Amino acid sequence: MDDPGGSVLVLTNPYDVTADVVLRVLAERRVSVVRLDPGTDLHAGASLTATYGTGGRRGTLRTATRSVRTGRIRSVWVRRPSPHDGPSELAAQDRRFAAAQSLWGAGGILASLPEAHYVNHPWANRAAEFKPAQLSAAERCGFPLPDTIITNDPREAREFVASLRGAAVYKPLWNTPYRVGGEPHGVWVRDVGAEEITDAVSLCPHLFQAKVDKAFDARVTAVGERVFAVRIDSPDLDWRRRQDLMTCTPIEVPPETARSIVTYLRHFALVHGAFDFAVTAEGSWYFLECNPNGQWAWQPPATTEAIARALADQLEKGTTREHCG
Repeated sequence: MDDPGGSVLVLTNPYDVTADVVLRVLAERRVSVVRLDPGTDLHAGASLTATYGTGGRRGTLRTATRSVRTGRIRSVWVRRPSPHDGPSELAAQDRRFAAAQSLWGAGGILASLPEAHYVNHPWANRAAEFKPAQLSAAERCGFPLPDTIITNDPREAREFVASLRGAAVYKPLWNTPYRVGGEPHGVWVRDVGAEEITDAVSLCPHLFQAKVDKAFDARVTAVGERVFAVRIDSPDLDWRRRQDLMTCTPIEVPPETARSIVTYLRHFALVHGAFDFAVTAEGSWYFLECNPNGQWAWQPPATTEAIARALADQLEKGTTREHCG
């Protein structure tokens, strides 16, 4: 049965403990929630239907415990749903076909609920994940940026690194799963010299960047116009490499940086984003990247709780936008 105020739809996998933090807050507020992992649930008993035409747009989502009209979904939280892999019992070709139909069919329905408020819309997430787009938007939004080159030309890469006054780093353009000897292997941000750059760069685009002489890193989690920041002190260049060795301390965000963050979110039509900065001893906050769907529950308890409540506020309020049709 539909909730009078509309349900919140949470798209995520069953192991997402970060989602559980927000769901607890919504439960305290007695907000109706439907949790769905479309990549797996829709071939394990759940169903999704949408109709279009002269009778108007209608739809129904049914899970093991809930049945809700899609027009009564007030908000959609696109967290960490499993990929659309298709039913495991199918042969390889049939599984690929089913997976593609699920992505473009169910994915399209769930991304096209005009009455819903998305946090974030999946297409906005995808657009904001490209690092060249991030850097271009960050420059327009007023963030200081380290000098950066993205190229598959080894000569251009070597000349760029050699021209810098200080050191340079390499960072991957996407967090692609990688294995060495059959074991998972992280590709971390690392120092690089011009002499290390080989012709292998020609195989795909690489990102090289001036190394910021930072005093510390900062992670800013933004929800709407609210920002929550922690200072990160780590012995590693890339603090993600050994998170057990880092320390996090809540910190204030400079007003000009906060304004640029809000402008950046609006540029990509995002509600939520996780921003990484390198902060110098002089107080300059250099933009490194923004994960539009970044993790945040690893931060100090008070910060985690504040972010959870800000996200719950967004999901609870739904949308006040006017729609046609």
